[in-house]
Amino acid sequence: MATTIRLGTQGWSYDDWKGVFYPPGAKQEDRLPFYSSVFDTVELDTTFYHAPRPTIARSWERHTSDGFKFAAKVPRALTHDAHLRGVGEQLEQFVRAMEPLGGKLGPLLVQLPAEFTHDDEALRDLDTFLGGAPKSARLAVEFRHGSWHEERVYEVLRRHGAAVAWTEWRELPRLDAITADFLYLRWLGDRREIAKYDRVQIDRTDSFVSWHAALSGVLGQVREVFGYFNNHWAGHSPESANEMKRRLGLPFVEPKDAWPQGELF
Repeated sequence: MATTIRLGTQGWSYDDWKGVFYPPGAKQEDRLPFYSSVFDTVELDTTFYHAPRPTIARSWERHTSDGFKFAAKVPRALTHDAHLRGVGEQLEQFVRAMEPLGGKLGPLLVQLPAEFTHDDEALRDLDTFLGGAPKSARLAVEFRHGSWHEERVYEVLRRHGAAVAWTEWRELPRLDAITADFLYLRWLGDRREIAKYDRVQIDRTDSFVSWHAALSGVLGQVREVFGYFNNHWAGHSPESANEMKRRLGLPFVEPKDAWPQGELF
């Protein structure tokens, strides 16, 4: 099957990007429309803290180009506070809150905390959570503890059509299991290593080579790939996303080429 690959960043509203990614003088309200002229997807971090108001979600939809996709983190109240227990109604409410995005809504990320370890009870909670999710929701699950990296966990995900997130984060081994008809990729970094987000500051060549090989080996096995870079991974996530596009032979837009002509002088 043909695989659609979407690569972008985790968030878009960073002051350090002004004059580097965004044109000098770009206003807050100009950022998302400009971002969507360069990338076709973004991961929403704000939803990790609370669901958006309908007016906000409609604004996101209105200010992005056709075919754009929003991935969104499931609120931490469900993942970090409740550890997935007894949150079926809250998940339904969150999915309804995202409905104003319409066809621009992509996967929802269930980011589990590092202290949430795998055991039989936790696996049952995950199974129940996924089984009770609205059928319209496409879920990806990010495990931040290595105890979850085993086949019986992947079988639960496959049964519910949920993707296991392939995440590069600290010393955690990167996964390569396919559990759904899409892949969800995340490139994270150490917040202590990066102070400003205006340029690439860490050489990630070896990682790019490794990821390129891993992705090249599975394209055709999934329908879609959604991938998101964090600023802390190398220093400036838009350049990281475009570098991966270049390596995969995908079309990309140089941000400054999209600046209004008057901003170039």
